[in-house]
Amino acid sequence: MDLRTLRYFVEVIHRQSYTAAARALFVTQPTVSKMIKQLEDEVGTPVLRKAGRRLEPTDAGRVVLERGSQLLALHAQLQAELADVQHVGRGELVLGIPPLAHHLLAPLLGRFHHDYPQIELKLFERGSRTVEEELRAGTLEIGAMLLPADENEYETLPICNFPLQLIVPASSRWADRGRVRLAELAAEPFIFYGEGFVLNEVVHDACVRAGFSPRIAGRSSQWDFMASMVAAGVGVALLPELFSRQLDRSRLAVVPLEAPQLWWHMAFAWRRGRYLSFAARAWLDLARRMLPGDGAQAGDNDSLWNGENR
Repeated sequence: MDLRTLRYFVEVIHRQSYTAAARALFVTQPTVSKMIKQLEDEVGTPVLRKAGRRLEPTDAGRVVLERGSQLLALHAQLQAELADVQHVGRGELVLGIPPLAHHLLAPLLGRFHHDYPQIELKLFERGSRTVEEELRAGTLEIGAMLLPADENEYETLPICNFPLQLIVPASSRWADRGRVRLAELAAEPFIFYGEGFVLNEVVHDACVRAGFSPRIAGRSSQWDFMASMVAAGVGVALLPELFSRQLDRSRLAVVPLEAPQLWWHMAFAWRRGRYLSFAARAWLDLARRMLPGDGAQAGDNDSLWNGENR
């Protein structure tokens, strides 16, 4: 049983799709199927089963998944330590960044490339929930995810903390309101974030606590497309202030949310006790110098968002 076979199996479980796993591994779908069959032949029993629309490990598959993930994480750590010894200032950094954070972190990415041109940045662009799964599996060294995080499992470096605000068409009955309570929006259709975004859980859970289950009219991983759907009358959305202040106010209105106030509180996270490569340590050192610091909110971040170093 080799590491490549284990990696293919773990990827299929995480992606919930042979095709998606093949894309992530840069191979063909038949290659992935062949490797899973090879693994089952070696184990002597099936390792995957269909449960409705989901792919789930069998009893034997759960053992392979748990131990295989540990072996892959150890192998990644071994490679990182050897790379540090052999090529200080070179190598690669696999970084998990939710799509919403592109604009936010572009200055940091640019500065890192300027300071360390020999280090290749590989961006894993998924929602916070998926980023956390990949951190746990050892696929990523560092990932941006929403706080709070389990302090026993992760160390964190805060990135930002922005309140969520209600986005409605400029002609909406909510447009002239100074503030709105979440419970008042029970009858409105909502535009939610893409799959794997913890913000979906934040908004959904807050709605349930306010006494209703939100009716979802659409989803997108891109904040500007969410805003376009709102302008088209598809539904309302809750966006972090960082994005809502960039909207076209002739088409859209922004209304502060209260009772409760919800936050987009994001941080870089890495597994506690895991060895970090030179590239990962360099990234965190630069982030500590450039980021505004813990608890930073919308007006505190202008220097970074404009591309300046503090």
